[in-house]
Amino acid sequence: MSGRGYSYSAGVLVGNWNEDVCLEEGLLKDFLHKRERGELLIQKSRSLKNNLLKKIPLSISKDGFVHFGDTVMLVNPDNNKSPMENYPAVCGNLSLAVLPDEIAVHTADSLQAPCEVSAIKSVNPVGRNTFRILSTEGNSMGEPIRFGQNFGLGATGGFADQMLYLGSDHKSFMRFAKKSYLQQVFLTDELSYLTCWQATFLDPQLRLEYEGFPVPANSKLLITHCHTNRGLAVPRNYWISSYFGKEYEVICHTYLDSHKAEEDKNYWIIVTGNPSDEESTMFDRPKPLSEKTREHPSDETRDGEMKFTQDHRME
Repeated sequence: MSGRGYSYSAGVLVGNWNEDVCLEEGLLKDFLHKRERGELLIQKSRSLKNNLLKKIPLSISKDGFVHFGDTVMLVNPDNNKSPMENYPAVCGNLSLAVLPDEIAVHTADSLQAPCEVSAIKSVNPVGRNTFRILSTEGNSMGEPIRFGQNFGLGATGGFADQMLYLGSDHKSFMRFAKKSYLQQVFLTDELSYLTCWQATFLDPQLRLEYEGFPVPANSKLLITHCHTNRGLAVPRNYWISSYFGKEYEVICHTYLDSHKAEEDKNYWIIVTGNPSDEESTMFDRPKPLSEKTREHPSDETRDGEMKFTQDHRME
């Protein structure tokens, strides 16, 4: 003891030391218990991101058509315009993807409904951008879907025990797309008429003739929302800043040109798996040489055709 007061050595316990020790032990036990059960926020976040970015194999179409139960990608193809001609819209192929809330990415261990969607530049099939073709009218799995027939689009996000359904509804004062203020597209956990879609043939002059025909895979078509009769679209000039980076807004709106035909913002390709390579898709498969030559003939091909024509005339 000194003149100024009492002094204690480092080993002396002061105050509510027993309560502090019990509190620290309780916190440690609670932490270990949550870690064992995978309930820590970092574990939940890691689980969600691992499933969203997990590689998913696509269904292989043996007859060239899209079937109920198929796992596919929905790709908005490149419009093949030059960057200056396309400005300010983005170039390249964009795939439809799940866009979880940024807070949910850090706190949730599964997809939370309602959930947003976006268009991303990646066309590699992962949990985010793969969808399952669902029957809404009692059709059996494995049957081909047809033009003008209702179907649903389900997203699992890479989870085996969860599915959300792609839907839309008329815009209102409280419900609209954040950037374009047009009709929004979302994912919900309720299967209803708001989640029904139809495939529409691309050429408006042949649309009635193709009604009821099977929908071909890996070909351009239109996807129309049944309840609002508006086409699924990617405007390409509205971008969203998300946890995964810069992505693009997806809406329901039918863009028409001067000939009253849908623009390429409404074009979609239902992509299936590549039967010759499980690691790739039909979208990655190179075109046959005949198609490439027909679309972009080389100088050698032109010279050969001219020589053949001249020889044939001389004979």
